[in-house]
Amino acid sequence: MQIRTPHHTLDLSSRVHVMGILNVTPDSFSDGGVLATQEKLLDQVADMVAAGVDILDIGGESTRPGAAPVSVREEIERVIPAIREIRRHYTTPISIDTNKADVARLALLEGADIINDISAFRFDPAMLPLAVESEAPVIIMHMQGTPGTMQANPRYNNVVEDIKAELAAWMSTAQAHGLRRDKIIIDPGVGFGKTVDHNLAILKHAHSFTDLGCPVLIGHSRKRFIGTLLDEEVAKNRDFGTAVISALCVRSGVAILRVHDVRKTVQAVKLAQAIDSAV
Repeated sequence: MQIRTPHHTLDLSSRVHVMGILNVTPDSFSDGGVLATQEKLLDQVADMVAAGVDILDIGGESTRPGAAPVSVREEIERVIPAIREIRRHYTTPISIDTNKADVARLALLEGADIINDISAFRFDPAMLPLAVESEAPVIIMHMQGTPGTMQANPRYNNVVEDIKAELAAWMSTAQAHGLRRDKIIIDPGVGFGKTVDHNLAILKHAHSFTDLGCPVLIGHSRKRFIGTLLDEEVAKNRDFGTAVISALCVRSGVAILRVHDVRKTVQAVKLAQAIDSAV
């Protein structure tokens, strides 16, 4: 199970890979405004690289529940300078977290490797053709509704099977338009149009999503459901809970974990993998 980018080959079958979140936004639920300067951005990247990050995920638009969309121009002004600055110093694979094709196109030109589209190509009709043309790996995520509406009243008949069916349908459409299956990473969308119970079911049955034949990404970091279960309102204080879930995901065949605290996650994954490989 390998994902090839223009600059890297990631062997996702060898171990769980850790994706570090870099929000260059003023309003993200967890760390909005923290990376407001290039110096702070590079300090954060340096910490992640030292901790063993595998992929850097850069986003310029908050997708927290109820978040308002930003313009293409504003998103470009946030993410492109960040990508340029990182590429001046590091060769670490970069994913661009956007649902806008114009943003993704410029990001790829500046050195990004992967497109991370929370809408699974639904918000911008130009995104799928761009993915096919660029041959960049893509992460397609399940979301019920939009960031503005997704937590209003999420409902499923069977949350795991319903998500699998929708992801399979989106994958089929993408492949019909020329996107190669070996370029697809799937994300069941923890926290995106899901209740606490929905999120727990997804995590308990995370192995089920590997049935779709693509690498699976789980993005659970600091999510509200962790705070609800642990009675922890402060997002940054949910990192230990995040690490516990990360360790549990190791046995579920998950390929990528998208997190804020890379160091805790890398340590959790190493311990879990060491236990699994013990005689």
